Amino acid sequence: MSVIAVVNPKGGVGKSTFATNLAGYLAHQGYKVMLGDTDIQQSSRTWLSLRPANLPLISAWDIEDGHIAKPPKGTTHVVLDTPAGLSGKKLDAVLKIADKVVVPLQPSIFDILATEEFIKKLNKHDRTYQLAVLGMRVNARSRAADQLAHYVGQLGLPVLAYLRDTQNYIQLAAHGATLWDVAPSRVEKDVAQWQDILAWIER
Repeated sequence: MSVIAVVNPKGGVGKSTFATNLAGYLAHQGYKVMLGDTDIQQSSRTWLSLRPANLPLISAWDIEDGHIAKPPKGTTHVVLDTPAGLSGKKLDAVLKIADKVVVPLQPSIFDILATEEFIKKLNKHDRTYQLAVLGMRVNARSRAADQLAHYVGQLGLPVLAYLRDTQNYIQLAAHGATLWDVAPSRVEKDVAQWQDILAWIER
């Protein structure tokens, strides 16, 4: 079973957007996917309640008070959407079961500085998970993207990919859908930005 945790102690960086779309991709590949929502706001769980029954199934995984248990037998992939302010024992519990950890990060200097110490902690040499930073709501050819790559590079990590700021994610989320649930021509630019991410996830 593969467990992908989406973490950042700062709110509003796009964790739920990334987590739901990743779960949608895995479900389209025929995997038995569970979306675990450890966020008190339950954004991902609310999104699942909107998901039409005719789309590939993504199961909810109830995680109460941050306590993480084993998912049901037969689950092949778990995507964990985590809350802002995740720290201490709750963070340790997530990292203990994670195979891959993705830190969505916007290119604002304030977001970067607020997340820097957190990334340093995650990047400890004794970690058992693979770690990557994902640029959110940013043009890959912009000065902001260069700034993000510079700061993350100083921490010894590459930026896995950059996802642009687009209404596609917002409009699809309102219907419990993902990039993978609509005609490819509608989301061609966005799907292209996911290729490096998916290659890393599937390694």
